[in-house]
Amino acid sequence: MPATIEDPLGFVLVDVARLLRRRFERALENAGLGLTVAEARTLAFVSRRPGLRQSTLADELCVEPMTLVGFLDRLENAGLVERIPDPADRRAKLIRLTPSATNMVRRIRAIGKSVREDAERGIDPDVVETMRLTLLRMQDNILTAPELVP
Repeated sequence: MPATIEDPLGFVLVDVARLLRRRFERALENAGLGLTVAEARTLAFVSRRPGLRQSTLADELCVEPMTLVGFLDRLENAGLVERIPDPADRRAKLIRLTPSATNMVRRIRAIGKSVREDAERGIDPDVVETMRLTLLRMQDNILTAPELVP
């Protein structure tokens, strides 16, 4: 059941995020890229932050390190990412895109843009920007708030 006007903001946010994810999954499937949402998200994230350590990437994506290993194995087998030794720590691996990933990332971004445009249809662009900035402020508030101890 979708969120309603009576629901609190947190519930609405989670529901909208769920619906956006589902719509993005369908759009990816329809595009025939052969990627899961998690793999596409990994590629998009690495394109914005190339050369992250694999462990840092797992933290940033909020996934378990072993889960990320599976994504990276599939992306590496597809020739889209490479794991290179970290010069500062030979045990650690840095993740970067291969040149062949450029077109795939472009297509993922285009799909994401289309999904966002559909979701924002009929909403004043200034309102969308205010909402984006407000959510970023909420994110910062959550990240900088002291932990609650029961």
